[in-house]
Amino acid sequence: MGKFDLNAVVQQRNEVAPGLMVIRVAPEGWELPEFTPGQFAVLGLPPEAPRCELADPDEEEHKPGALIRRAYSIASSSVARENLELYITLVRSGALTPRLFALTPGDRLWLGPKITGRFTLDDAPDDADLVLVATGTGLAPYMSMLRTILPKGSDRRIAVFLGARHSWDLGYQAELMTMARQNPSFTYQTIISRPAEEPVPWGGPVGYVQDLWQGDHLDRAWGSRPDPDSTRVFLCGNPAMIEDMVTILNDESFREHSRKEPGHVFVERYW
Repeated sequence: MGKFDLNAVVQQRNEVAPGLMVIRVAPEGWELPEFTPGQFAVLGLPPEAPRCELADPDEEEHKPGALIRRAYSIASSSVARENLELYITLVRSGALTPRLFALTPGDRLWLGPKITGRFTLDDAPDDADLVLVATGTGLAPYMSMLRTILPKGSDRRIAVFLGARHSWDLGYQAELMTMARQNPSFTYQTIISRPAEEPVPWGGPVGYVQDLWQGDHLDRAWGSRPDPDSTRVFLCGNPAMIEDMVTILNDESFREHSRKEPGHVFVERYW
């Protein structure tokens, strides 16, 4: 891998569940630029980098001399910039994630020097309540937002709705539960879709994350139903979830945000 400019190093790697990893990457010989919570960084490895044991055979043809690069949302606070924390799911047939999952602390990789993305709170009014809806690793940009804004204190109400197949796929559980205990204005609710596969009976909501919005969870937590005048909704994760939620929200007069037409719903489509 010597012919590639691998400009960063793995500081920490924690496989939090099968196929789910939290990794911290630090630049070598250069400083991370400032970034806004919700933005993404680009990681890269050369084609000859090894793949993890759980990966499918690599059937892609890779361009000689070119890094395999992919974008990943940043989970770390924008204030602490010694490294970047990323929350990544293993795509066994993928080109890059099987190689990332083979990395260990001290291994080197490529980190893009530019951090970008428009999935941020910049276009949401400062006094608007926030509902952050995610499936799986779609939680990552919200962790960056929460880790940045909650320590400063905020009067706005914030809710995180997180869906996954299994309870062990619900990332950052302990930290989010602690945030909810320490911040009365913060609401955290999870839901799983395959309770029959749980080794210990699941006592929480069952279904899809869309069901949390359509239920009365926020009505009970906030004392009223969220409305477009006072609430902004963020969606990140599975495209089917996003399309369902956009339709549901449209029926409640929430309009998707765009640069030309400001709206109430902000979307980050992962694939």
